[in-house]
Amino acid sequence: FNPTTGESWTTNQTGLFILKLLKEGLAEGEILNKLVEEFEIDKDTAYRDLTDFLEKLRSYKLI
Repeated sequence: FNPTTGESWTTNQTGLFILKLLKEGLAEGEILNKLVEEFEIDKDTAYRDLTDFLEKLRSYKLI
C-alpha cells in the first residue's frame, strides 16, 4: 500500500515467496534457484516468472 497515492497491490504465493527472499537480501540468481526448489518447476519457467515479477515491481517503483 502506498499511503501517498492510495495505490495497493496484490500478489500470489509465488510473488510473496519472491518478496520474502528479496527482503532477506538474496540475489536474483539465488532467488531463481529457490523458486526451482520450492515450486518444483524448470529453471526456464522460474526465470521467466522471476524476471516478469521483478519488472512489475520496478515499474511500480517498489524495488
